[in-house]
Amino acid sequence: QVQLVESGGGLVQPGGSLRLSCAASGTFFSINAMAWYRQGAGKERELVAIITSDRNTDYSDSVKGRFTISRDFAKNTGYLQMNSLQPEDTAVYYCNVNVRIGTFNFRTYWGQGTQVTVSS
Repeated sequence: QVQLVESGGGLVQPGGSLRLSCAASGTFFSINAMAWYRQGAGKERELVAIITSDRNTDYSDSVKGRFTISRDFAKNTGYLQMNSLQPEDTAVYYCNVNVRIGTFNFRTYWGQGTQVTVSS
């Protein structure tokens, strides 16, 4: 079993910054990809950013140039640095982690979600 603990959400004014963290623990061999999704009120969950095991990254067009995804392999922790936040970034942000639990066995887990609210 794998546990994901998210932190770092909160209320911020437009133009402000937040950094989300996602710490993975439990029984697994390694983390393959880590990603952040978000779901705004009345909207579908969408992929925000992803980082692979070889540190390749990709972002949704709406956050490119403002958000940065990173990971600390030693700590099994991922981060999402969010700058120049706008009201449309308001959402619940979810960490998503794909881990290797066997030689050819991978599984995906979700964090509990953390609320990010951008408002003046």
